[in-house]
Amino acid sequence: GRAVLPHFPFLSSLSPSYHQTLDTKDLKVSKVTANGQAAKFTLGAKHSFMGTPLEITLPFDLSRGQHVIVEVTYETAPSASALQWLTPEQTAGKKHPYLFSQCQATHCRSMVPCQDTPAMKHTYYAQVSVPKELVAVMSALRDGEEPDPQDSSRIIYRFRQPVPMPCYLIAIVVGALESREIGPRSRVWSEKEFVDKAAYEFSETETMLKTAEGLAGPYVWGQYDILVLPPSFPYGGMENPCLTFATPTLLAGDRSLSSVIAHEISHSWTGNLVTNKTWEHFWLNEGHTVYLERMIGRSMESEQFRQFKAMGGWKDLQESVNTFGANNPLTNLVPNLNEVDLDEAFSSVPYEKGFSLLYHLEELMGGPEVFMGFVKSYIQLFSYSSITTEEWKHYLFTYFKNKVGILNKVDWNAWMYTPGMPPVKPQYDSTMADACIALCKRWTKEGDLGNFSEVDVKTLSTHQLIEFLSLLLQEVDTPHCHSPGRAPPPQPYPLQASSCSGVPSWLRLCVKSKWEDAVPMALKMATEQGRMKFTRPLFKEVYNFDKYHEEAVRVFIVHRAAMHPVTANLVAKDLKVDTDKST
Repeated sequence: GRAVLPHFPFLSSLSPSYHQTLDTKDLKVSKVTANGQAAKFTLGAKHSFMGTPLEITLPFDLSRGQHVIVEVTYETAPSASALQWLTPEQTAGKKHPYLFSQCQATHCRSMVPCQDTPAMKHTYYAQVSVPKELVAVMSALRDGEEPDPQDSSRIIYRFRQPVPMPCYLIAIVVGALESREIGPRSRVWSEKEFVDKAAYEFSETETMLKTAEGLAGPYVWGQYDILVLPPSFPYGGMENPCLTFATPTLLAGDRSLSSVIAHEISHSWTGNLVTNKTWEHFWLNEGHTVYLERMIGRSMESEQFRQFKAMGGWKDLQESVNTFGANNPLTNLVPNLNEVDLDEAFSSVPYEKGFSLLYHLEELMGGPEVFMGFVKSYIQLFSYSSITTEEWKHYLFTYFKNKVGILNKVDWNAWMYTPGMPPVKPQYDSTMADACIALCKRWTKEGDLGNFSEVDVKTLSTHQLIEFLSLLLQEVDTPHCHSPGRAPPPQPYPLQASSCSGVPSWLRLCVKSKWEDAVPMALKMATEQGRMKFTRPLFKEVYNFDKYHEEAVRVFIVHRAAMHPVTANLVAKDLKVDTDKST
């Protein structure tokens, strides 16, 4: 049977009319009580992607300052968009089933009846009963465990999250998990097949945490653990408090992809502590987090490394703008998201357009140290609250009150409310990128592919190798790369070193160049892991290769049921497959 989250009592603000409206999606509600008394409830009309409002009427009048505990008894649907239930065959261990959640942006309502908006923050506690061979973890502090008094084959895990946070950060995982200590306040969790590899990969976590604290102020969440999920997890990472979720595609073996961890650590301040009030202001979460992540990279590596990562980010932004179209309002830094399904609006725009704005302001205001002073002060002022772009901007003008003349010259409308690329292109230091650019030029000019060997990339870091492939991918439509017989040979470079991150670009390049042997490899990679950053472009590339158009659709349909619901829906749209078909 399906595990069901236990009764989830919570305190929340009640309207003066003693009605409470909660968001739900595909929940089966059987009972509602208020302070132990039965309360009337009705489910409203169902919205195509926002779900169904749960209207609760209290059975008594409220007096000023009275506390009310509303308790909802319910079951989640097998198809809940926040939850992925994996069969034993879909796990590394192959013995036990596995459950994980992904609530951002508005999927928490399919798991818990809640006020599913980042404007509301709350603490939470939970008790989770699971079969005793499995372990439960949540985005909270672990608060003990005990045998389930109602079933001797089960164990109850307790959790508490004392720091107020929005409900998109509620997270749960149940599986055959093990953990290893990787620092004084950090453990890494995963199935035993990955746990030691993960402990090695993320061994720099405490250094990153200390670096972040030096930049942004004290870490208030107590524990910082990392959970490596099964391959179908759709994102690189998710900043769930106390327990960052990470894709296994980060396990490169050389710690080269840990900048994703620096990103999730940074969210402990920007996003989790200071939160966008609505999803229109998502750039406040992500732009500042990318800025902080790259400042951590600057401290741990060098300023040139930060510049190199910023250049790569600008290219990612260009790709998102090209995908959406330069006039698409979803490429605004602050888009209008009325009646927009947030999963479909997701892109690198809030991350990289947001970073570009902050970097531009950094240059205008006097450099990284000066601007980081503002960011730290902004975090202190708005901690524990949810804010809008206007509040951020007002504080920017207050903090830099001696430079208001310069700030007034910024074209705020072009940055915030105009689609396409930013109005100013930063001039980044290209020292680390030059070698990648030079190698890319060779590939687009040379006639004989036999002239390429591992020597070309001997001095390149993993980051540079990935950047080279990404540049080459942009160039592949040039006549040189695209002419008959010019298909790339099977991996002339040691891409294993960069684990999964270089391989998808390489396979996309091969498919784009009409190298047919690469098609099965591309589809294999698209289905063996489910990180959307890799899976969607790989499927799209094969789909766009006319000869294999139908093969892309066929493979997707075969694998669809094993994919994360968000990933499956978006790939279905990319491949123009009927999204109403049951999975």
